[in-house]
Amino acid sequence: MKNEILVIEDDAILNQLLTRQLVRMGYKVHSANTWEEGYDYLTVKEPRLVLMDVHLPDANGLDKLPELVGQQPVIILTAYGSVQNAVQAMQAGAAEYLVKPVNLDELELTVQRVLANAALKFECDFIKSRQRSVKNNFMVGRSRALQEVDSLIDAVAPNDITVLIQGESGVGKELVARAVHDRSDRSARNFVAVDCCTLQEKLFESELFGHERGAFTGADRQKKGLIEGAEGGTIFLDEIGEIEPTIQAKLLRVLETNRFRRVGGTKDLQANVRIVAATNRDLEQLSREGSFRQDLYYRLGAFTIRVPPLRERRDDIKDLVEHFLHNHNFSRRINKTVTPAAMKQLNGYDWPGNIRELKNVVERAVILSRDHPSISVEQLSFGSSLQNPANEHYHLTFEEEPSLEQVEALHIKQLLERYDGHRMTVANTLGVSVRNLYRLIKKYDL
Repeated sequence: MKNEILVIEDDAILNQLLTRQLVRMGYKVHSANTWEEGYDYLTVKEPRLVLMDVHLPDANGLDKLPELVGQQPVIILTAYGSVQNAVQAMQAGAAEYLVKPVNLDELELTVQRVLANAALKFECDFIKSRQRSVKNNFMVGRSRALQEVDSLIDAVAPNDITVLIQGESGVGKELVARAVHDRSDRSARNFVAVDCCTLQEKLFESELFGHERGAFTGADRQKKGLIEGAEGGTIFLDEIGEIEPTIQAKLLRVLETNRFRRVGGTKDLQANVRIVAATNRDLEQLSREGSFRQDLYYRLGAFTIRVPPLRERRDDIKDLVEHFLHNHNFSRRINKTVTPAAMKQLNGYDWPGNIRELKNVVERAVILSRDHPSISVEQLSFGSSLQNPANEHYHLTFEEEPSLEQVEALHIKQLLERYDGHRMTVANTLGVSVRNLYRLIKKYDL
């Protein structure tokens, strides 16, 4: 996007001088003679920088600074010798100030510095607030199934098309998405992961697209969304099948036009991002049932990568176990191995929670084995089949004939206890989405 600058200066000669010089520097410039003209422009456009005089015919520039700060940097223009105005401007949030008569060389250096600092600050703030701690940003294993996934990543990464990653919970869909990003031309920019399960519709819309000041109660200032934070990079929408229909429609518009609007906004903004989505649900079936837009499904499914569950790539279990042990041992400096009997147990388990469950089992075993050099069968603790055979039953007991809701509530409660509160596993067991499980937990106050 071009660096567009707004100049608000009532002195016609100075306004013209500043405008011409900024245009020569390669910037797109809009000039205004009053605060009202400048503000009208700001309601429909979003410049990267504002140059504003302190004394305007219809306003004091210092009084108007709070309305601009936080949306774009502001350089204040002040009369020669008015140090007090300059100090007040900096305290109110101005990025810089220039003293009249403006030196054109100083103007050029100041504008370049302010724009560079603003871009750097936004990048650093965004990374600091949104970056997740992902130590293992690669797939571990040498199985044929994993090699096929790797080959698909290599094929699609250089092509800037939307990718849909399908697979059960815990198989490593985010790692695949990150690999697509890392091998693409966008690798130097942000990779932003968004969990579509965790936020309500309005909050999710604001998080994804951003919002304007006053868009809703509590929106006291403009907020840039994740799409803007991923500018030039990749946005990863995890569990895309959980988003609401209104968000589906807006996301489809982004895919079709590369444009979007913030919540409460009237301006179209450019979306220079690659979208990678993931789901553990059958989007094709959901689209046939009408709960997921068919046109969005076709857009997302331009290139699909299926990540196999761990039970289909058992050859990788040994490598994964060694990888988790190495990472754990790095921090504790204790070298551990796994006994043949324990490894046999690990290989024989079906891993309904996939790699995430394997990691939890290994880390728990490391803790339970204390200072012993190896992990034995006794330290292994599984969520289901090895500890709870398939033919094992459990009972729901009531003092009187229960209602259907009472049965449902108790069943969910026991599953949460059985799987140590692992909601994704419970949702898969119940055959519902994680979002629906959250609603049931809230409904029954579990």
